Formats: sequence, structure tokens, C-alpha cells
Amino acid sequence: MSSVSTKGFNNPIANFLNESTLSRRGFFKLSAITGGLILGVGCTTNSDKTADAPKPIYELKEGELSAYVHLSDDGKIRVFAANPEVGQGVKTSLPMIVAEELDANWDDVIIENAPVDSRWFGAQFAGGSLSIPMRWQEMRTVGAMARHMVVNAAAQEWQVPIDELTTANTQVSHQASGRSAPYHQFLTTAANLELPDVDDLKFKSSEQYSLLGKRITGTDNLDIVTGQPVFGIDTVVPNMLFATFTKCPTIGGKAVSANLEEVKALPGVVDAFIEQGNIDVQWFNARGIQVMSGVAIVAESTWQAISASKQLKVEWDTTNANADNWPDIVTQAKSLAQQASGKTLEEQGDVSDAYANASAKLSSFYSTDFVSHAQMEPQNCVVEYRTNPETGDRLEAWAPSQTPGLAVDSLVQLFDLPKEAITVHQIRGGGGFGRRLSNEYVFEAALISKKIGRPIKLQWTREDDMAFDFFRVGAFYSLKASLDESGRLNSWDNHLIALSKDGEEPNSGGGLVTRDFPAKMIDHYRVTQSLIDSKTPTGPWRAPSSNTFAFAEQSFVHELSELAGRDHLEFLIESMGEPKWWKEDDKNALNSERAINTIKQVAQNAGWGETRDGGRHLGLSFYFSHAGHIAEAAEVSVDEDKNVTIHKVWVVADVGQIVNLSGAENQCQGSVIDAISTMANQSINIEGGQIKETNFHQYPLLRTNKRPEIDVQFLSSDYSPTGLGEPAFPPLAAAVCNAIFAATGHRIRQLPISNEGFAI
Repeated sequence: MSSVSTKGFNNPIANFLNESTLSRRGFFKLSAITGGLILGVGCTTNSDKTADAPKPIYELKEGELSAYVHLSDDGKIRVFAANPEVGQGVKTSLPMIVAEELDANWDDVIIENAPVDSRWFGAQFAGGSLSIPMRWQEMRTVGAMARHMVVNAAAQEWQVPIDELTTANTQVSHQASGRSAPYHQFLTTAANLELPDVDDLKFKSSEQYSLLGKRITGTDNLDIVTGQPVFGIDTVVPNMLFATFTKCPTIGGKAVSANLEEVKALPGVVDAFIEQGNIDVQWFNARGIQVMSGVAIVAESTWQAISASKQLKVEWDTTNANADNWPDIVTQAKSLAQQASGKTLEEQGDVSDAYANASAKLSSFYSTDFVSHAQMEPQNCVVEYRTNPETGDRLEAWAPSQTPGLAVDSLVQLFDLPKEAITVHQIRGGGGFGRRLSNEYVFEAALISKKIGRPIKLQWTREDDMAFDFFRVGAFYSLKASLDESGRLNSWDNHLIALSKDGEEPNSGGGLVTRDFPAKMIDHYRVTQSLIDSKTPTGPWRAPSSNTFAFAEQSFVHELSELAGRDHLEFLIESMGEPKWWKEDDKNALNSERAINTIKQVAQNAGWGETRDGGRHLGLSFYFSHAGHIAEAAEVSVDEDKNVTIHKVWVVADVGQIVNLSGAENQCQGSVIDAISTMANQSINIEGGQIKETNFHQYPLLRTNKRPEIDVQFLSSDYSPTGLGEPAFPPLAAAVCNAIFAATGHRIRQLPISNEGFAI
């Protein structure tokens, strides 16, 4: 097995960062001794001073250091990537922001994963498409401050006015004297300067960018394509054993007994034991410390551990386990949709009166099934729990987690250890999509390691991943709307039927997300909610809530345009209302002008209104999520057997300043492919609290030969950047289903489309 470099407790940088009493001046004094300039930035600089910038989504406390860059005397610039990398590209894009403001040659930049320490790096997580927006101004400040200090040092050493100096490609130049020198020549002087006031820093305008907006290869790409060890599953540490953890197929069941002695006698098996865990399915969720009951097997290899697990015979107590049946849930939802609306969540105007007296009205019922995250790398983690009665216990973990900081805090509680006794290393994850926001596999590995007294690599199988996911929750929307005499939308009524484990709040991903469209655009708007009991674990899943509601909303808008006898493009643009910010004090809100511009541009790119040959038809959709304005068009043909071919998809996005064009395009293309794969025939079926699908033969991913051509365009924008890991996903399903309607006259109202006899 391949191995990766492991940084243990004696790593000087990690130890240095763990010194909570370190002052900012102490930071610079130490960096000067070690032959370079290590720069941290106080979090009071996290908010953008520009008027068009979004509010900072995350702010650190006063005086807390949030990121650092190390300019070394070998001419290299080490930028530490604070947020986890799970394929969204932030390990490359965040350092690009630093390099741009630093005026660094990208070839001089070395990127390293930052230690996991909230005191120095704040909230270290990958979720909600927040990595770029939450770090944007922070990383700009790091780069601008480092550049400021180097230039000031050069001005002192050369005895010239600072405003006569320029920078480019990691060099300082003085045109009047013809002098030029690399940054590293000024580091000793720079390290002894006082930190400048943030208000004195000069940030580049977008017109001055030489790196941002360009296509830059991902920092790990070469290693990935040549099979080098970069993922969690590659991690190896000395003296390591391998483990599996078998849980009850009926979610929430508890192990009573097992044939442990028989399993211990199998080849390579070191130990086997029952771990009762600490949770009840009644409160099972993707947050906090959760360990389900199960049987741990520890062996000398992964193969031996997995092979032994197949010989397990376990008696399970399912008295309090999950008892969900998906067909029963669907029946309940359809029954509720026929009844009066439930609890009112939002209301304006008089929807009932507007609907009753409308010139035209429409009602439809939309649904989406449970789906799995299905990330390529199954859950895994390496943990070493070290017991020492004299100095105290310590724990070290190598985790491909989206929330390594949360893992640290949870491990503190789970083992009652001081925070300084726990080290979690960021390891690249092979896909996340929200699945790795939960850290239960870390806790499982930690408990096993503590009992065995050796480092443990816990490896889930694909079957484990499918059976014990935090699924995207099934969703139901009973929609009503009406049109006035001019064929304009004048009322909207959404009866949300959600699943709930406690009868009070919807399960994760199934609740209401307040949306500006169409609420702000019409006078009569209402959202009501009914709940159905469900104990199946759910969690954030790429664009939570938006990924299901966008299909219903944008398909229903197309239905309304058909009812009005109007062109869908014209109707959709009109429905966006007048061009404006719909929340004047929130630049992360919907801007209908930006929305309309994306819709018009995608229609132009796709040739909306043009005659198409070969039975091809266009569908159109727009959705606003994660502060991103995204419009998509899909060109589709359908044969007589309901086989759907998606020939091309056009994506037009306004997400503010593009950081890495290559990464941004990749996220849009990946979202489209993921969305097609999910809408085609992916469905998780639950019977008696068990997940019926076990692997990809029952849960197929989109094949390469089914991939359409994907055209991506970003509208030029000077707004601060917003994230792109999620917002290009939601519009796709409606765009395709609207095109299928144009081709066949069949309205698809449930996903996956295989439920209605269609195939991709």
C-alpha cells in the first residue's frame, strides 16, 4: 500500500501553532529566526470594505489569527490552505487569492494543508459553498499585507520612497534606479516591521489581476492522475492495524451478541468485539457525536478484516430501530396533498382569494426520492489513541473530513481530553457533497484504537456507505398558482410535505428555505407545511433543499407559462420582477437584474426560439442558491421507447469574481453531470428501516458515453466571489424535464424520471 507523509505531535509548526499564549510580535520574532517571514492576519480584517461585497459569512474573534503565508529565504512562498479539499478546488483557489495580492509568481508558490486549529484558522470546513466567500477578503488581506511589508522593507534598505516601488513575479523593482530584487532578499528587515493598519493596505481591482480568472491546474492533479497517495484511503502510519465496523442493517438496531470467538480464530484477525456506541436512532443526525452499535473486527490487513466481517453472525435488537417504509411514506404524502394545507410558515396577501378569483389556475404535485451521496471514496480514517498515565492520553487522527475542526471539538467531548491533546490532520477526501460533514467514522476508529492500543485504519465498504448514509431526504411539494387576465403570475401556494423524526421540525434538508423568488415578485404568496414521521437519517446533500425544490419550482413555472399560452423565456423573465436587489442590505440575496441577465444569455447561447432538427427540443431553468445566479438550458431528444438523449447543456452563471477559471468550470460541469446522474434513475428505497440498495449495480452513476456536451459561461462581474460547489446543480433537472415536455407533451413530476418510465 502507498504511504503518505505523516506529521506527528513533534511537528514544530503544529506545536508552534498550538501555543495559545503566542503574541503577534512573538510570531514575527520566531519567523525571523527561522529564516523567513511567517505572516498571520487578525480577523478584524475579514469584512470587505467595498460597497458591493457580501457580508462576511464567518468572522473570527478580535485578535485571532486566521491564516498565514510563509515567505522563505529560498525564494519559495508557502501558503497554507485552511479549508478541507474534497474535490471543490479550494486547496488551489484560496492560495491563488493570496498570490494575486502578493504579486507572486505562481511557480514560486508551495501549497500545504494548514494544521487544524480554530484559534489560528477559524472555522475549517468545506460546506455550503462557503470556502471562497468566507475566506475571500481574509486571503486578500494576507497577500496584501505580506506585499506591503516586503515593499516597505525594500524601501528602507534602498532608501527610496515606497510609492516609487512596483512588484511583479515575486520581485520588487525601482524603475528610477533600475534596481530589482526578489522578495526573499528583504525578509529579515520585513520580519521586524510593525504590522500595517488594514485600512492602509491597497487591494487590486479586477482589472489589475494577472492570476485570478485564469485557468490554473489543481495543485494535486498530477498526483491524482499518476496514482500518488493523496486521499484518506492512502494513509499509512507505523504499527497500523486495519478495522471494519459492522452495524445493524435495520438502522438503529443494537448488537446483543455475536460469534466473536469464531471470528477471532480467522486468519489475520487480531481482535473482535461489540461496541455499543452512544446513540439512539430517535435523535440520530449528521451533527454532534454519534456512534451506532456494532461489531468491530481488527486485523493485519483490510482484506482480512473485510473477509472476517462476512463471517459474522450477530443477534440484533431492533426494538427501537428505524421502521420506515418508503411506499407508505409516499402514500401518506399524497393523502396530505389532497387535504387542506398544514401549518403556515410564510404568508403575504390573500392567496386563497386570489386563487379563487383568478382567470386561470393550476395545481400540481411534485416529489423526489431519497438519494445517497455516493461519493467515490468510502468513509475511512486512521486514528492513533495513545494512553499514558503519567503525561495524559493523546489522540492523533488523519481524516478526510469536511469538518476537521468539528471533529476535534467532538473528540474532546467523546474522550474527555483537553483540546491540546488532540491532533487532526486534513487529508484530501475523494468527494464529499455534504457526506463528510459528519464524522462518525472518525469516532468509530478512535474508539477501536483506544481499545486495541494501536493505530487503526477503519475502512468502510461501499455497502457500508450505501446502508449508513445521511441521505438526501425524500421531498413532496403540492403547488398551486394562478394567473391574472394578462397571463401574469399573481398567486403562489406551496404546501411542503416534509419528513420529521420528532413531529416538530423537518429532517435535515427537507425544511423551508426562505426564497426571494417568487415571494418578493408577487402580492399573494404562502408556504404551509405538513409533517410525516420518518427516522431514516438525513443530512446536507449538495445544495440542500434547493436540489429538490428547484425541480418542482422551475417545472411548475414552465407549466404556468404553458397554461398562459406564453413563451417560457418571456414568462420566466417577467416573473423575476423589476431589476433590483430584493434585500437592499444583503448582497448575498437575489438580484433580479443579475438573474435576468443569466437567463437571457443562456437563451441566446442555446439558440432559444430557433428551429431544431432531429427531434431536438430545448428546456430552460433558472435557480438562485448559495448566492449564485445560475441559468441552464438543455437540448434533448426522446425516442418512442422514452429513451432520453441529452445532447448539450448550456450553463450561464453570475457568481462574482472568478478565482480559478478551470476550477469554476469544473464545478459547473461536475454539477451538471451529477444532477443528470441523480435525476435519471438514482433512488434509495427503504423497507422496514433497511436500505435496499447495496452498491452501484442498484444505484447506477451516469456513464461516460451519456455525458452531454457542456458549455459554461460566466458573466463578467466585479462582485466579490460566491461559491460554486453547489449552485449549478439545482437548475438542471427542470431544464431537462421541461425539454422532455417540449418533445413529448409528458410532464414529469417525480424524480428520478425512471419512476415515469423514462431512461437516460
